[in-house]
Amino acid sequence: MKKLKTTTDHSIYEKRSGRYAVKDKRKRWVQGDDKVAVLRAEGLLKTPEPKTAPAETEADASEGAETAAD
Repeated sequence: MKKLKTTTDHSIYEKRSGRYAVKDKRKRWVQGDDKVAVLRAEGLLKTPEPKTAPAETEADASEGAETAAD
């Protein structure tokens, strides 16, 4: 592992697999949501944008209902 960043509270490492590891100032590994919060704060993880559902127009919905009734 190579050390990427050192802050006052955490040390961030990059593993050979490309994933990240985080140690706190007491030399304990940080895991779970705390680790994700640290990586997002340092800009190493990006939060994905929520996808919007494609808006279906009323005309398309009524045409589909007419063809199903036939």
